[in-house]
Amino acid sequence: MEEFINRVAQSALVTLNLEEFIHPGERVVYDIKDNLFQGLMLREKDFRAFVKDHDWSQYDGQNVAVICSADAIVPTWAYMVLAGKLQGHAHRYVFGDLAALEQDLFHEAILAIDAEQYRDAKLVIKGCGEKPVPTYAYVAIMQKLLSVASSIMYGEPCSTVPLYKRPKVASV
Repeated sequence: MEEFINRVAQSALVTLNLEEFIHPGERVVYDIKDNLFQGLMLREKDFRAFVKDHDWSQYDGQNVAVICSADAIVPTWAYMVLAGKLQGHAHRYVFGDLAALEQDLFHEAILAIDAEQYRDAKLVIKGCGEKPVPTYAYVAIMQKLLSVASSIMYGEPCSTVPLYKRPKVASV
């Protein structure tokens, strides 16, 4: 009987699954349109009263995307006031939609990676997972690891697409 050898399991490939970098916190949208006078503009006095009385603790640990979905006049300082109130409550907050928030969360996670742990590694960046990973994360991980990895591939260890291979240095 012929013995089957799992060469993928025996290889020196290191698989990096970007799904593992998805922040588990809840994502919420704060739409400043709810603070607009007649849906058209922000009135400072009303807005400041709202900010003072609002229960900001409801955002504790959450990831918040701050937007204005109405075509309205909203001064920049209003978003800055919201940022000041979310600080200390929200895990992360951004000006932008949920896609911008997700990109920012991946940016935070990828920045925290110690690239040296992948020095000279043959990496496989896992694709086709169960959870959506934005394209931004794949580009950012390449930028982070190109200078240290010996090779980078995309896909699954048994079926990869080669992306990068460090050039061999000619010996003298």
